[in-house]
Amino acid sequence: MLNQDMLREATRLTQAGQLTEATALLQRMLRGERATAAASPAPSRVRLPGHTPPTIDLKANGVGNADRAAPAETPAATVRRHRPLFDRAKDGAWLGLRGAKHAPASVADIVPEGARFIDGSYSNEAGSRTYKLFVPSSYHQGQPLPLVVMLHGCTQSPDDFAAGTRMNFIAEEQNCLVVYPAQPNGANPSKCWNWFRAADQRRDEGEPSLIAGITRRVMQDYSVDPKRVFVAGLSAGGAAAAVMGATYSDLYAAVGIHSGLAYGAATDMPSAFAAMRQGDKGGRQTVAGGPMIPTIIFHGDRDTTVHPDNGAQVVEQAIGAIRTQKKVHRGQIPGGHRYTRTTHTDSEREILEHWNIHGAGHAWSGGSWAGSYTDPEGPDATKEMLRFFLEHSLPG
Repeated sequence: MLNQDMLREATRLTQAGQLTEATALLQRMLRGERATAAASPAPSRVRLPGHTPPTIDLKANGVGNADRAAPAETPAATVRRHRPLFDRAKDGAWLGLRGAKHAPASVADIVPEGARFIDGSYSNEAGSRTYKLFVPSSYHQGQPLPLVVMLHGCTQSPDDFAAGTRMNFIAEEQNCLVVYPAQPNGANPSKCWNWFRAADQRRDEGEPSLIAGITRRVMQDYSVDPKRVFVAGLSAGGAAAAVMGATYSDLYAAVGIHSGLAYGAATDMPSAFAAMRQGDKGGRQTVAGGPMIPTIIFHGDRDTTVHPDNGAQVVEQAIGAIRTQKKVHRGQIPGGHRYTRTTHTDSEREILEHWNIHGAGHAWSGGSWAGSYTDPEGPDATKEMLRFFLEHSLPG
């Protein structure tokens, strides 16, 4: 059996910031080596000055019974089970979905011919963030276009997220602008949006103020229809999108949450891990004031990073006390995943969709292998999100 002491020590080293040492130890473990009996006890955990919490993409409990006895693992199975620890290691390979190693995406994977992908930056009292802006080939000043704000997941970048979701290609077809704010590893070691911190869950403070600031900057510099601005994200980015929808319902007309969590599901790291493993069990905040913001949710029912119950809790929070008419649609992508699509309609319009993807894990549904955390077996979350967004606009 693999030496659990070595795994615990590798975890401690990673949390202490000693990534090279952690990687070397994990490589020894996978070669079948064991810690020596004379090994000294592990020193106490080191708290780094200004240390920010680790990635949201840590291993969470599976959908099944976590207490059930499991057979001995192969090294390859252990790599899959502890993939996020490798993902954080400086010298480790990206292990992606199904263990595939991703090369950096090429320009052809990111930008349609004739379109532009522009660098930008924004600063306010909370700090600064860079971003990438997609401008479709048919854009011209004076024709207001919809704008989609895309918030990447942990360890990702705007280029990676654009390549994996192929949002730029769908936006080219639909004539939309798309902006990708970038979370630097200086703000979080794994480039996660800090959705679980109380300071980053309030309007006009912290990261919400930066994301909203980037949104407004693009609206100032380009012809944007102010009634058709949307925000979406994956994993930590999905949870951050939920924050933006809750705190800026006057700015965003609809929200897309893929493999994320409800607004206020956590306010610190312990509650974040609990919510990721089993849902927040009622601890999330109530969204106060105003009409419900239309929301589309995607979640795989075999997601072992962010428990699928979180998708259902996003639905519960989004609907609140509103009376809706529910319809359930079931289907299957040819050669791909089965899914259950549940829609909720109020007296005037469809206000919520929940896509439960059967057999899917923690990955963007219908995405491209050119990016990380994608599952090409569908359904196509990018097309469905953009279709849902363009059916909605801010009132008044």
